Amino acid sequence: MTESLIVPCAHCASLNRIPADRLHDAPRCGRCKAEALPKTPFDLHHSQFANQIKGDLPLLVDVWASWCGPCRSFAPTFAQAASQLQGRCRLAKLDSEANAQLSTQLGIRSIPSLILFRNGREVARQSGAMPLPQLMAWLGQQGVK
Repeated sequence: MTESLIVPCAHCASLNRIPADRLHDAPRCGRCKAEALPKTPFDLHHSQFANQIKGDLPLLVDVWASWCGPCRSFAPTFAQAASQLQGRCRLAKLDSEANAQLSTQLGIRSIPSLILFRNGREVARQSGAMPLPQLMAWLGQQGVK
């Protein structure tokens, strides 16, 4: 019997039980029927935050703003990482201006900022844009393989 993981849906934040060996098969959410683990970063909003940080797969959040040049230049790198990490780590983007209250709650002082959550808790934080190899190495140091 295969181990099942609890994974929040990227679209509706409903918690789904997904067999570990099916994480790479584009599983669908039982509630909204959307792809639960997209190959691209999804938008994170204050209303979904509490559910999105739950679950058995780590969540990497990129806190950004539309006026931030380094944030815009880092976006393609973050998207590449999402594609490479599908089924191992979920990637989300948090617009610091549209979600100012959550950004303040998270203690964001500079952008872009990366925050890694595992099992509902923050486990690592990194400020500044970085190239894909450095991002993947940093995640590897945090136990995301």
